[in-house]
Amino acid sequence: MRDAKAFWVVDRERGEVRAEPLGVAGDDDVVVDALFSGVSRGTELTVFRGRVPPSEHVRMRAPHQVGGFPWPVKYGYASVGRVRQGALSGREVFCLFPHQNAYVVPASSVVPLPPGVPPRRAVLAANLETALNGVWDAGIRAGDRVAVVGAGVVGLLVAYLAVRHPGTSVEVVDVDAAKADAARALGARFVDATSAAGDVDVVVHASGTAGGLETALALAGVEATVLELSWYGDTRPAVPLGESFHARRLRLVSSQVGQLPAGQRARWTHRRRLELALSLLVDARLDVLLTSSGSLEELPMQMTRFAAGAPGLCHVVEY
Repeated sequence: MRDAKAFWVVDRERGEVRAEPLGVAGDDDVVVDALFSGVSRGTELTVFRGRVPPSEHVRMRAPHQVGGFPWPVKYGYASVGRVRQGALSGREVFCLFPHQNAYVVPASSVVPLPPGVPPRRAVLAANLETALNGVWDAGIRAGDRVAVVGAGVVGLLVAYLAVRHPGTSVEVVDVDAAKADAARALGARFVDATSAAGDVDVVVHASGTAGGLETALALAGVEATVLELSWYGDTRPAVPLGESFHARRLRLVSSQVGQLPAGQRARWTHRRRLELALSLLVDARLDVLLTSSGSLEELPMQMTRFAAGAPGLCHVVEY
Protein backbone atom coordinates (compact mmCIF):
# COMPACT_ATOMS: atom_id res chain seq x y z
CA MET A 1 0.00 0.00 0.00
CA ARG A 2 1.06 3.57 -0.67
CA ASP A 3 -0.58 6.91 -1.25
CA ALA A 4 -1.70 7.94 -4.72
CA LYS A 5 -1.87 11.51 -6.01
CA ALA A 6 -4.88 12.79 -7.94
CA PHE A 7 -6.22 16.02 -9.44
CA TRP A 8 -9.42 17.36 -7.87
CA VAL A 9 -11.67 20.27 -8.80
CA VAL A 10 -12.22 21.99 -5.45
CA ASP A 11 -13.97 25.24 -6.44
CA ARG A 12 -14.93 27.20 -9.53
CA GLU A 13 -11.88 27.18 -11.82
CA ARG A 14 -9.64 25.96 -9.01
CA GLY A 15 -8.00 22.57 -8.75
CA GLU A 16 -5.47 20.90 -6.51
CA VAL A 17 -3.46 17.69 -6.30
CA ARG A 18 -4.44 15.58 -3.31
CA ALA A 19 -2.87 12.50 -1.75
CA GLU A 20 -5.18 9.58 -0.98
CA PRO A 21 -4.78 5.88 -0.07
CA LEU A 22 -4.22 3.67 -3.07
CA GLY A 23 -6.32 0.89 -1.59
CA VAL A 24 -5.98 -2.87 -1.61
CA ALA A 25 -6.52 -4.92 -4.76
CA GLY A 26 -8.91 -7.84 -4.62
CA ASP A 27 -8.65 -11.07 -6.61
CA ASP A 28 -10.49 -9.55 -9.59
CA ASP A 29 -8.69 -6.17 -9.50
CA VAL A 30 -5.60 -4.72 -11.13
CA VAL A 31 -3.19 -2.08 -9.87
CA VAL A 32 -2.26 0.38 -12.61
CA ASP A 33 0.64 2.85 -12.62
CA ALA A 34 -0.38 5.75 -14.85
CA LEU A 35 1.90 6.74 -17.73
CA PHE A 36 -0.22 9.47 -19.36
CA SER A 37 -3.70 10.98 -19.15
CA GLY A 38 -5.46 13.37 -21.50
CA VAL A 39 -7.44 16.52 -20.72
CA SER A 40 -10.69 17.11 -22.58
CA ARG A 41 -11.02 20.83 -23.40
CA GLY A 42 -14.79 20.37 -23.66
CA THR A 43 -16.43 18.38 -20.88
CA GLU A 44 -13.57 18.67 -18.39
CA LEU A 45 -13.47 22.45 -18.68
CA THR A 46 -17.25 22.54 -18.20
CA VAL A 47 -16.74 20.59 -14.97
CA PHE A 48 -13.79 22.82 -13.95
CA ARG A 49 -15.94 25.92 -14.43
CA GLY A 50 -18.75 24.44 -12.32
CA ARG A 51 -21.17 24.51 -15.26
CA VAL A 52 -22.75 21.06 -14.89
CA PRO A 53 -26.48 21.72 -14.33
CA PRO A 54 -28.17 20.00 -11.35
CA SER A 55 -30.38 18.00 -13.71
CA GLU A 56 -27.25 16.28 -15.10
CA HIS A 57 -25.36 15.59 -11.87
CA VAL A 58 -26.16 11.87 -12.07
CA ARG A 59 -26.01 11.35 -15.85
CA MET A 60 -22.67 13.14 -16.15
CA ARG A 61 -20.82 10.98 -13.64
CA ALA A 62 -17.68 9.46 -15.13
CA PRO A 63 -17.09 5.71 -14.57
CA HIS A 64 -14.55 6.13 -11.73
CA GLN A 65 -15.49 9.62 -10.55
CA VAL A 66 -15.17 10.37 -6.84
CA GLY A 67 -17.10 13.21 -5.22
CA GLY A 68 -20.01 15.05 -6.77
CA PHE A 69 -20.75 18.12 -8.86
CA PRO A 70 -20.03 20.91 -8.65
CA TRP A 71 -17.15 20.13 -6.22
CA PRO A 72 -15.06 18.70 -4.74
CA VAL A 73 -14.88 16.17 -7.55
CA LYS A 74 -12.24 13.92 -9.07
CA TYR A 75 -13.19 13.77 -12.73
CA GLY A 76 -11.58 12.53 -15.92
CA TYR A 77 -11.73 9.62 -18.36
CA ALA A 78 -8.56 9.23 -20.42
CA SER A 79 -5.86 7.38 -18.49
CA VAL A 80 -3.18 5.11 -19.93
CA GLY A 81 -0.94 3.05 -17.66
CA ARG A 82 0.92 -0.17 -17.05
CA VAL A 83 -0.55 -2.95 -14.92
CA ARG A 84 1.68 -3.56 -11.89
CA GLN A 85 -0.39 -6.26 -10.19
CA GLY A 86 -3.16 -8.61 -11.22
CA ALA A 87 -4.33 -9.94 -14.58
CA LEU A 88 -2.48 -8.42 -17.55
CA SER A 89 0.53 -7.68 -15.34
CA GLY A 90 3.11 -5.75 -17.35
CA ARG A 91 0.63 -4.78 -20.10
CA GLU A 92 -0.12 -1.21 -21.12
CA VAL A 93 -3.83 -0.48 -20.81
CA PHE A 94 -6.44 2.26 -21.26
CA CYS A 95 -8.92 3.08 -18.49
CA LEU A 96 -11.73 5.62 -18.14
CA PHE A 97 -10.11 6.97 -14.97
CA PRO A 98 -9.41 10.51 -13.65
CA HIS A 99 -5.97 12.13 -13.50
CA GLN A 100 -4.19 10.01 -10.89
CA ASN A 101 -0.71 8.48 -10.77
CA ALA A 102 -1.81 5.00 -9.62
CA TYR A 103 -5.16 3.31 -9.05
CA VAL A 104 -6.94 0.05 -8.28
CA VAL A 105 -9.84 -0.95 -10.56
CA PRO A 106 -11.62 -4.16 -11.59
CA ALA A 107 -9.69 -5.93 -14.34
CA SER A 108 -12.78 -5.58 -16.54
CA SER A 109 -12.35 -1.78 -16.46
CA VAL A 110 -9.08 -1.77 -18.43
CA VAL A 111 -8.53 -2.45 -22.12
CA PRO A 112 -5.08 -3.55 -23.35
CA LEU A 113 -3.49 -1.31 -25.96
CA PRO A 114 -3.36 -2.95 -29.40
CA PRO A 115 0.05 -3.54 -31.01
CA GLY A 116 1.38 -0.41 -32.66
CA VAL A 117 -0.53 2.06 -30.45
CA PRO A 118 1.90 4.05 -28.25
CA PRO A 119 0.68 4.89 -24.72
CA ARG A 120 0.92 8.67 -25.22
CA ARG A 121 -1.35 8.63 -28.30
CA ALA A 122 -3.77 6.25 -26.58
CA VAL A 123 -5.09 9.09 -24.38
CA LEU A 124 -7.16 10.09 -27.44
CA ALA A 125 -9.28 6.92 -27.17
CA ALA A 126 -12.17 8.47 -25.23
CA ASN A 127 -12.44 11.43 -27.64
CA LEU A 128 -12.24 9.07 -30.61
CA GLU A 129 -15.12 7.07 -29.10
CA THR A 130 -17.17 10.27 -29.03
CA ALA A 131 -16.26 10.98 -32.64
CA LEU A 132 -17.18 7.44 -33.71
CA ASN A 133 -20.56 7.76 -32.03
CA GLY A 134 -21.06 11.09 -33.79
CA VAL A 135 -20.23 9.69 -37.21
CA TRP A 136 -22.68 6.85 -36.63
CA ASP A 137 -25.42 9.19 -35.40
CA ALA A 138 -24.83 11.56 -38.33
CA GLY A 139 -25.22 8.75 -40.87
CA ILE A 140 -22.28 9.90 -43.01
CA ARG A 141 -22.17 7.92 -46.25
CA ALA A 142 -19.82 7.46 -49.19
CA GLY A 143 -19.81 10.54 -51.43
CA ASP A 144 -21.33 12.91 -48.87
CA ARG A 145 -20.30 16.54 -48.64
CA VAL A 146 -19.52 17.02 -44.95
CA ALA A 147 -18.80 20.15 -42.91
CA VAL A 148 -17.35 19.90 -39.40
CA VAL A 149 -17.78 23.16 -37.48
CA GLY A 150 -15.30 23.41 -34.62
CA ALA A 151 -11.68 22.25 -34.90
CA GLY A 152 -11.23 20.95 -31.37
CA VAL A 153 -10.05 17.40 -30.74
CA VAL A 154 -13.49 15.82 -31.21
CA GLY A 155 -14.28 17.86 -34.32
CA LEU A 156 -10.95 17.00 -35.92
CA LEU A 157 -11.41 13.33 -35.08
CA VAL A 158 -14.85 13.40 -36.73
CA ALA A 159 -13.22 14.90 -39.83
CA TYR A 160 -10.51 12.21 -39.70
CA LEU A 161 -13.15 9.47 -39.67
CA ALA A 162 -15.35 11.12 -42.29
CA VAL A 163 -12.58 11.40 -44.89
CA ARG A 164 -12.16 7.62 -44.69
CA HIS A 165 -15.56 7.19 -46.37
CA PRO A 166 -15.02 6.76 -50.15
CA GLY A 167 -15.67 9.90 -52.13
CA THR A 168 -16.48 12.18 -49.21
CA SER A 169 -15.56 15.86 -49.29
CA VAL A 170 -14.82 17.16 -45.80
CA GLU A 171 -14.33 20.77 -44.72
CA VAL A 172 -13.35 21.76 -41.18
CA VAL A 173 -14.71 25.21 -40.30
CA ASP A 174 -13.16 27.23 -37.48
CA VAL A 175 -12.26 30.82 -36.58
CA ASP A 176 -8.75 29.84 -35.42
CA ALA A 177 -6.41 29.57 -38.41
CA ALA A 178 -3.75 28.02 -36.14
CA LYS A 179 -5.71 24.75 -36.36
CA ALA A 180 -5.47 24.56 -40.15
CA ASP A 181 -2.33 22.42 -40.16
CA ALA A 182 -3.94 19.79 -37.92
CA ALA A 183 -7.02 19.58 -40.15
CA ARG A 184 -4.91 19.20 -43.29
CA ALA A 185 -2.67 16.60 -41.64
CA LEU A 186 -5.78 14.49 -41.03
CA GLY A 187 -6.95 14.78 -44.63
CA ALA A 188 -9.57 17.54 -44.44
CA ARG A 189 -9.78 21.02 -45.95
CA PHE A 190 -9.69 23.92 -43.47
CA VAL A 191 -11.79 27.05 -44.07
CA ASP A 192 -13.40 29.89 -42.17
CA ALA A 193 -17.17 30.37 -42.23
CA THR A 194 -17.05 32.90 -45.07
CA SER A 195 -15.20 30.45 -47.34
CA ALA A 196 -17.14 27.27 -46.49
CA ALA A 197 -18.83 25.56 -49.43
CA GLY A 198 -22.32 25.29 -47.94
CA ASP A 199 -25.25 23.22 -49.24
CA VAL A 200 -23.69 20.14 -47.64
CA ASP A 201 -25.26 16.77 -46.89
CA VAL A 202 -24.13 16.49 -43.27
CA VAL A 203 -22.93 19.10 -40.79
CA VAL A 204 -21.32 18.09 -37.50
CA HIS A 205 -21.18 20.88 -34.92
CA ALA A 206 -18.47 20.60 -32.26
CA SER A 207 -17.45 24.18 -31.46
CA GLY A 208 -19.42 24.51 -28.22
CA THR A 209 -20.52 28.03 -29.18
CA ALA A 210 -23.81 29.57 -30.29
CA GLY A 211 -22.04 31.21 -33.22
CA GLY A 212 -20.73 27.85 -34.37
CA LEU A 213 -24.21 26.32 -34.22
CA GLU A 214 -25.57 29.20 -36.29
CA THR A 215 -22.84 28.55 -38.87
CA ALA A 216 -23.65 24.83 -38.87
CA LEU A 217 -27.32 25.46 -39.62
CA ALA A 218 -26.42 27.92 -42.37
CA LEU A 219 -24.15 25.43 -44.16
CA ALA A 220 -26.72 22.62 -44.32
CA GLY A 221 -28.42 21.81 -47.61
CA VAL A 222 -32.10 21.01 -48.07
CA GLU A 223 -33.18 18.11 -45.81
CA ALA A 224 -29.61 17.77 -44.52
CA THR A 225 -28.65 16.51 -41.06
CA VAL A 226 -27.04 18.81 -38.52
CA LEU A 227 -25.51 16.73 -35.75
CA GLU A 228 -24.90 18.51 -32.43
CA LEU A 229 -21.86 17.10 -30.61
CA SER A 230 -21.27 20.11 -28.34
CA TRP A 231 -22.34 19.96 -24.71
CA TYR A 232 -23.12 23.37 -23.25
CA GLY A 233 -23.59 22.47 -19.60
CA ASP A 234 -25.86 25.04 -17.97
CA THR A 235 -25.50 27.66 -20.74
CA ARG A 236 -28.36 28.24 -23.19
CA PRO A 237 -27.16 28.99 -26.72
CA ALA A 238 -29.40 31.01 -29.02
CA VAL A 239 -30.53 28.69 -31.82
CA PRO A 240 -31.70 30.35 -35.07
CA LEU A 241 -34.69 28.18 -35.91
CA GLY A 242 -36.44 30.91 -37.88
CA GLU A 243 -35.54 32.16 -41.37
CA SER A 244 -35.13 29.14 -43.69
CA PHE A 245 -34.75 26.41 -41.06
CA HIS A 246 -38.21 24.93 -41.68
CA ALA A 247 -38.29 25.63 -45.41
CA ARG A 248 -35.08 23.61 -45.82
CA ARG A 249 -36.53 20.82 -43.63
CA LEU A 250 -33.31 20.44 -41.63
CA ARG A 251 -32.78 17.62 -39.14
CA LEU A 252 -31.13 18.75 -35.89
CA VAL A 253 -29.88 15.60 -34.15
CA SER A 254 -28.12 15.18 -30.79
CA SER A 255 -25.32 12.72 -30.07
CA GLN A 256 -23.89 11.68 -26.72
CA VAL A 257 -21.24 9.06 -26.12
CA GLY A 258 -23.01 7.59 -23.07
CA GLN A 259 -25.53 5.87 -25.36
CA LEU A 260 -24.80 3.72 -28.39
CA PRO A 261 -26.80 4.65 -31.51
CA ALA A 262 -30.04 2.72 -31.87
CA GLY A 263 -28.83 1.00 -35.04
CA GLN A 264 -25.82 -0.50 -33.24
CA ARG A 265 -27.28 -1.13 -29.80
CA ALA A 266 -28.35 -4.73 -30.42
CA ARG A 267 -24.85 -5.84 -31.45
CA TRP A 268 -22.35 -3.35 -30.05
CA THR A 269 -21.19 -2.81 -26.46
CA HIS A 270 -19.32 0.15 -25.01
CA ARG A 271 -16.24 -2.06 -24.72
CA ARG A 272 -16.41 -3.09 -28.39
CA ARG A 273 -16.62 0.59 -29.37
CA LEU A 274 -13.64 1.45 -27.14
CA GLU A 275 -11.61 -1.42 -28.60
CA LEU A 276 -12.35 -0.10 -32.09
CA ALA A 277 -11.30 3.42 -31.10
CA LEU A 278 -8.02 2.12 -29.68
CA SER A 279 -7.31 0.08 -32.82
CA LEU A 280 -7.71 3.19 -35.00
CA LEU A 281 -4.99 4.99 -33.01
CA VAL A 282 -2.25 3.15 -34.91
CA ASP A 283 -2.15 6.15 -37.28
CA ALA A 284 0.81 8.37 -36.34
CA ARG A 285 -0.85 11.38 -37.99
CA LEU A 286 -3.08 11.62 -34.92
CA ASP A 287 -0.11 12.83 -32.88
CA VAL A 288 -0.82 16.28 -34.33
CA LEU A 289 -3.67 16.52 -31.79
CA LEU A 290 -1.29 16.25 -28.81
CA THR A 291 -0.20 19.85 -28.50
CA SER A 292 0.98 20.32 -24.89
CA SER A 293 2.12 18.35 -21.88
CA GLY A 294 3.03 18.74 -18.23
CA SER A 295 3.23 16.95 -14.91
CA LEU A 296 0.34 16.14 -12.58
CA GLU A 297 1.62 18.77 -10.13
CA GLU A 298 1.36 21.41 -12.87
CA LEU A 299 -2.19 20.48 -13.85
CA PRO A 300 -4.06 22.89 -11.49
CA MET A 301 -2.22 25.86 -13.00
CA GLN A 302 -2.61 24.55 -16.54
CA MET A 303 -6.36 23.97 -16.14
CA THR A 304 -6.71 27.58 -15.03
CA ARG A 305 -4.89 28.65 -18.20
CA PHE A 306 -7.13 26.48 -20.38
CA ALA A 307 -10.25 27.91 -18.73
CA ALA A 308 -8.95 31.40 -19.54
CA GLY A 309 -8.69 30.48 -23.23
CA ALA A 310 -5.09 29.30 -23.68
CA PRO A 311 -4.82 27.79 -27.19
CA GLY A 312 -4.15 24.17 -27.98
CA LEU A 313 -5.81 20.82 -28.54
CA CYS A 314 -5.20 17.77 -26.31
CA HIS A 315 -3.08 18.36 -23.21
CA VAL A 316 -1.18 15.29 -22.00
CA VAL A 317 -0.40 14.76 -18.32
CA GLU A 318 2.88 12.89 -17.92
CA TYR A 319 3.51 10.68 -14.87
